[in-house]
Amino acid sequence: MSTGNKSNQPIEVSIDRRTALAAGLAVGAFPQMAMANSHAEGDVSLRGPTYDLTTAHGNVEAYAKVSSNLDMKSTHYGWLDGYVMGVAPGGAIKTFCGFRGLGTTRLLPLEGEHGYRRVLREVVFYTDLETGEILEEMENPFTGERVRVVPVANDPFNRIIRESELSRPTFGGLNTDEKLEPKPFILNWKAFGDRLMMERHINLYYPNALDPKKWIRESAGPMNQVTETYVYNMSLKDLQNPELTTVDTTTVWGRHTPWLPWMLMGQAPGHCLYNVMAASIHSLEEAPDQRVIEYIAKKYPQYLDAPTEWEEPSLSSLEWYAREQEPAPPGGV
Repeated sequence: MSTGNKSNQPIEVSIDRRTALAAGLAVGAFPQMAMANSHAEGDVSLRGPTYDLTTAHGNVEAYAKVSSNLDMKSTHYGWLDGYVMGVAPGGAIKTFCGFRGLGTTRLLPLEGEHGYRRVLREVVFYTDLETGEILEEMENPFTGERVRVVPVANDPFNRIIRESELSRPTFGGLNTDEKLEPKPFILNWKAFGDRLMMERHINLYYPNALDPKKWIRESAGPMNQVTETYVYNMSLKDLQNPELTTVDTTTVWGRHTPWLPWMLMGQAPGHCLYNVMAASIHSLEEAPDQRVIEYIAKKYPQYLDAPTEWEEPSLSSLEWYAREQEPAPPGGV
């Protein structure tokens, strides 16, 4: 939700629109474009002057600056606001609640190699679509049953930012794949004038902490099939500005996940989709919905500040649910 600079001269590429169209390089075909050589206004590009985004070294620095703050004394705040949809057979996709909350991160040193330890805690609430009020219970629109709503409250959800990394989180040891090999940490950056975009996606299939034999109504099955997608948008000049320790970023985050455990739908066919907008904010006072900040201060006060040390385990909301909740009694609608 990284320092050491390498400088290189930006490479100029001049392609007029007609030539780009003829070569299949129009905007509609951009996913595979060789944008590493693109030239932005002024003296900044993907290759520098501060971070070379074609190298693992530069990506470590840039990603740390985008996702947190290189000033390790500072808390980096991220605001999330979006909605959750249900995909069930026999009908249109249904948007059934909002999703709104706060993440806080901090960077810590990574001993022995170039990189950082990023520590994060996040609390995000399911909200009423019309009023924005935080839902503590709701009627499940797919079953008609009144259910207790459990927010996302991940403390911690950490990661190591280094030049070589495994591409998938382990979720407390549940997600293990011996075939995975470390690879250079180079992200998918695209420059469009002074705007810089970066895309990440993670496809997961790993054992479910909610064993369906125990969590009969909460578990979608023995395995979790989850995909998360991120598209970041920021100023290229700000990223390459060595005087800035963080960069204002907006993000679109998506998640494909089984039915949420608190929906009590068990292994019914279907799944949930999240579509969420996120943005960095400079202080809690900048949060667009102060009702959420007040609710956090009352019920989850530790989430108003980032962790100051690395702790384990680092889990997603599904694993935290298995540790902190109790199975619902049999029955239901």
